[in-house]
Amino acid sequence: MPDIRIAEGYVPGAIGGIVSLHVLYYHEHWDFGLPFEAKVAADLVEFLGRYDASHDRLLVVMREGRIEGSIAMDGIHRETEGAHLRWFIVSDRLRGKGFGSRLIDSAVDFCRTKGYKRSYLWTFEGLHAARHLYEKSGFKLVSEQYGTQWGKEVKEQRFELRF
Repeated sequence: MPDIRIAEGYVPGAIGGIVSLHVLYYHEHWDFGLPFEAKVAADLVEFLGRYDASHDRLLVVMREGRIEGSIAMDGIHRETEGAHLRWFIVSDRLRGKGFGSRLIDSAVDFCRTKGYKRSYLWTFEGLHAARHLYEKSGFKLVSEQYGTQWGKEVKEQRFELRF
């Protein structure tokens, strides 16, 4: 297998690479367009602009210098809502090879190490492989509602993990 590593924190090209992975996947499989791309990009830029390794975590899967996956734990609301799991994705080239599990396990371990009481994430109905990984790590579905935060109406789902 080619040189693959998981980098922690910002790496050059992280914003463009993570946004690109999300946009290409969600456009192909869910027909998401410009509103989705703009939201992912804006939220990721805002997160990295205030990134603090003492309470946030960003992991980026690198393969031969290209970004092939990511996950983040956003700790901005760690005291009230918990750490927000965000930008979890693995490229088609690496999907099914265990990198998704490794990313989620590492993100959850980070929360435990920091003593966070809870983690949460927002997703939507139909992402079965991701949901399987979330539930395998202990996340539970706590609410569902229809919404358009991704630029298209979907059944949004909130999952939580209590430590």
